[in-house]
Amino acid sequence: MNLSVELCGVRMRNPVIAASGCFGFGREIAPLLGGLSRLGGVALKAITLERREGNPPPRIAETPSGVLNSVGLQNPGLEAFLSEELPWLADADTVLFANIAGATLDEYRRVAEGLNDTPIPFVELNISCPNVKAGGAAFGVDPDAVHRATGAVRAVCGKKLIVKLTPNTADIAGSAAAAEAAGADGVSLINTLTGMA
Repeated sequence: MNLSVELCGVRMRNPVIAASGCFGFGREIAPLLGGLSRLGGVALKAITLERREGNPPPRIAETPSGVLNSVGLQNPGLEAFLSEELPWLADADTVLFANIAGATLDEYRRVAEGLNDTPIPFVELNISCPNVKAGGAAFGVDPDAVHRATGAVRAVCGKKLIVKLTPNTADIAGSAAAAEAAGADGVSLINTLTGMA
């Protein structure tokens, strides 16, 4: 059976994409799947300009209605990703989405530029993480800020650009329209829902 799909002009083996965050860069999960090639794509763990240790533990808590998380974008930083993770991922035989994050628009731009010479076809602009003090959802809750962030990255990004939207906003449709108007090729729905008592 042919399950292939096309996303923004890129052919994928099937429509299953592992979501950014919990899947990391795929190293730990790949053996359990029999290889990442069984997936249509992998949205990689967020990449920031500099290394981030993330939030202090505890980061994950089970509740009767789901799991709360507050990892805080832990990652090795752009240079370490390029030198340590990308060579391994180059043999993954699946479509890769580089999820990028930052505390400022300049950081987002610099990470996007740093990925231009890689074989990764997609950049997923993460303007929706609620678990960091700077950046993240601060850019994603207002359509005007979504437009500014998307436009800033679109100006330097040579990849297909997907904007990861936050559900924690009064106007997600306005945010999606703003991303499209600023040059996004698509939107990713959705990042973490804020935990409620």
